[in-house]
Amino acid sequence: MVVVCTFLLTDLWLYANRPTSANSDEIIIHVKPGRPFNATTKLLHKAGLIQSPLRFNLIARIKGYDKKLQAGEYLLSGSMSPLMILGKLVRGEVQLYKLTIPEGYNMFQISELVAEAGFAEKADFLKSATDASFVREKGIQAETFEGYLFPDTYFLPKDITVKKIIATIVDRFWSVFKPEWKNHGQTYGFTVHQVVTLASIIEKETGVPSERPLISSVFHNRLKKRMRLESDPTVIYAIKDFDGNLTRKHLATPSPYNTYRIRGLPAGPIANPGRDSLEAALYPANTPYIYFVSKKDKTHHFSTNFKDHNKAVRKYQLNR
Repeated sequence: MVVVCTFLLTDLWLYANRPTSANSDEIIIHVKPGRPFNATTKLLHKAGLIQSPLRFNLIARIKGYDKKLQAGEYLLSGSMSPLMILGKLVRGEVQLYKLTIPEGYNMFQISELVAEAGFAEKADFLKSATDASFVREKGIQAETFEGYLFPDTYFLPKDITVKKIIATIVDRFWSVFKPEWKNHGQTYGFTVHQVVTLASIIEKETGVPSERPLISSVFHNRLKKRMRLESDPTVIYAIKDFDGNLTRKHLATPSPYNTYRIRGLPAGPIANPGRDSLEAALYPANTPYIYFVSKKDKTHHFSTNFKDHNKAVRKYQLNR
């Protein structure tokens, strides 16, 4: 009897630690929530990832793994031993997929990225992104998550929920937005939401990192003088299906985002700013500038008065 038991245990140990095959080709296996352990064993056997479902089930029960599998997609191969496969399923080492959010994208553009990556439909993402109760649940005093969907590269499981996607991205924002930034914003009389709003405008006005503090200084100076910000990107944000041609009619159309018509900051962020723009909003360069104009090479010319600004407009925009 002892000999038989020893033989069975040795056989089981060898099976548990021996790869099914030398084939290292990887296969995606989807373990669905609530699926019985036996059903998962059959799935693995059918895919050629394990031999002897009976021994596989026995090992899982001995180790207590049969009640601990985590749902999700797993990248497995026949070159892995049964214990390696079980360990991966129990630890929840699911297959992750990349989602990259560029700086300056708004929530509508981000919804398209999420849909293209296969995580969720655009409409479902936007529904959660504009759920005011969910927004406040995440510590944001606003109606939508615009401005707080932090630009970065994320690695997410394919079966993640929309709310979990947004929560992950917003948690990244809060890990970047330092407590001292909130305190510093108060020296300007800014709430966190106003800091994010200003940062989003800075993000859209220039793609040149070194210019962000300069752009910020212009807006800070204008706010101090109670001048309108007159930022084209704020106007564009409120235009549905904008075709790239900003007209006089657009600039004259009232909207909570038209900074040619309203004083102060627009109703909220117009994009999702990165770390550098957030920092620039809080720490502007010390300049007397109140105007800037594009030089059509991604940089800008800055001026302290309207006369010099008009000269720069004629030079860089009208080629005169």
